[in-house]
Amino acid sequence: MKRTEQDMYAEAFRKWTNVIEDNTSIPAEAYKNDRVKRGLRNSDGTGVLAGLTKVCQVHGYIMYEDEKIPDDGKLTYRGIDVSEIVGACEKENRFGYEETCYLLLFGKLPTKSELEDFKKLVGKMRVLPDGFLEDVIMYSPSNNVMNKLARSVLAMYSYDNDPDSIDLYNLIRQSILLFSQVPTMVAYAYQAKCHYFDNKSLIIHNPRPDLSTAENLLHMIRPDNSFTDLEAKVLDLALILHAEHGGGNNSTFTTRVVSSSDTDTYSAISAAIGSLKGPKHGGANAKVVGMVEDFKENLTDITDKDQVARHIEKVFNREAFDKSGLVYGMGHALYTKSDPRAVALKRKAEELAYATGNMDEFKLYNLIEELTPEIFTSRKGRSYICANVDLYSGFVYKCLNIPTELYTPLFAIARMAGWCAHRIEEVVYDGKIIRPAYKHVCKNGIYVPMNER
Repeated sequence: MKRTEQDMYAEAFRKWTNVIEDNTSIPAEAYKNDRVKRGLRNSDGTGVLAGLTKVCQVHGYIMYEDEKIPDDGKLTYRGIDVSEIVGACEKENRFGYEETCYLLLFGKLPTKSELEDFKKLVGKMRVLPDGFLEDVIMYSPSNNVMNKLARSVLAMYSYDNDPDSIDLYNLIRQSILLFSQVPTMVAYAYQAKCHYFDNKSLIIHNPRPDLSTAENLLHMIRPDNSFTDLEAKVLDLALILHAEHGGGNNSTFTTRVVSSSDTDTYSAISAAIGSLKGPKHGGANAKVVGMVEDFKENLTDITDKDQVARHIEKVFNREAFDKSGLVYGMGHALYTKSDPRAVALKRKAEELAYATGNMDEFKLYNLIEELTPEIFTSRKGRSYICANVDLYSGFVYKCLNIPTELYTPLFAIARMAGWCAHRIEEVVYDGKIIRPAYKHVCKNGIYVPMNER
């Protein structure tokens, strides 16, 4: 049989893969040198201090005499506890994501008139530039909405009359443009994906300026535009809780690293989207849903405590789900006793589960949260591991009938506020390019002439 061109390419790639493995690998033990801060983390698991910020604080433990003491989690936006923001919105029965964006970007809570002006501006700016839908999104659709979103944000550069300026006025203008148009891009990228890759009808809805971000998203991704007030309010809560999480998380740090070179806003934000796409970061919520489906397929009763515990053991033993040994949705780099985002989302998840007839599945999530720390402690001897926001966010989106391929894009929509706030802080106030060091561990060699190799 004649070899195809693709076969020849594959053979060459396999050969070069072996060459790389033989000549460039770094053994794990080489990283044990205490001077190497793997993952930019200290030996006790705390993050390496890389900068200062007024945007957000994430509190998960107390350090006492070089020992990490578990503590209840707390998340503050510009010094204000996020639970107070969520509580006020629930008490007043209103949407709060736009207020959260204003707070993160401008550093203060808006007055009623300031918030109304901001919401009107965001609503009016939701419409994409002429030709953007056809030329950028529809002309080259992607099977992955995050990939399409990153490319779309990068393409915004070509539609901006002043894309490179990094003065404060321009950074604010571009930030509000991103708040406004990224949800529209996500909705259109999803519809293009459904049409070109899933053979479904192409449905395009115009964004509505009178709706909140959460309402507008549901309006644009649903064929019949319909949604309930509970659905929109739960999605709004998810957006608030995902809006920001400190400068050290992977995608925000990416924003700051790229921004520190004084590049344009669209390059920095598209890089952050690429970071968030990874399953170790923003893609974890979809992993949780997949893991729970594995529980449902292998248990006869998903509310039976003993069955759930045995399956968690199998996950830990790399015998179930993706064989990674990870119980997705459990554990966090900073939170020890509790993740305040998971606590807030769990309350709404239960309400939503009751309304949608998913209480048994909610009980399964609850059992995973309850049993995993006990099993983890018995195996590792460490007493703290808590549910993180990903444990319940995917379940909430599932109850909202939001397709899995939109879980991480929703995270990106929410985090746009935090990314832009950190970009402004990095460019305007820090001003020093981020440049850490790497230790060279390759042995010295000599150049061998071609005819002697």
